[in-house]
Amino acid sequence: MNFFKRRKIFKQANFLDLTPVRKLGHESRADENITLLMPRFKNRINSALFQPVSKDKFVYIKLDRFGSHTWLMIDGVSTVTAICDNLKSLFPEELQPVEETEDRVTKFLSLLYQQRYITFREIED
Repeated sequence: MNFFKRRKIFKQANFLDLTPVRKLGHESRADENITLLMPRFKNRINSALFQPVSKDKFVYIKLDRFGSHTWLMIDGVSTVTAICDNLKSLFPEELQPVEETEDRVTKFLSLLYQQRYITFREIED
């Protein structure tokens, strides 16, 4: 699907009703936070030609604990509203005021979408 069709669907949809889907792998760190693994090259041929032997194949993106919990809740089934509700129940005192939780989560997920770390099931279909 081209950029303009995706953008049209994305602008017409209610963000809280969308279902995020991960596009990157991740690994857990010792402090129980998540590190996203973004490949340096997406094409195998480019990877074989341009990847230095001494460098790692991935760019590591470290998330804080709120971002890590949000990332783990992205399972391709839960909507953004369900993720917000789960975060409110996990961190009742740290996410104050509670009314801003949905705004913070939608900003975080839209940033992940812009960087192409996630997509949304409704946009894929």
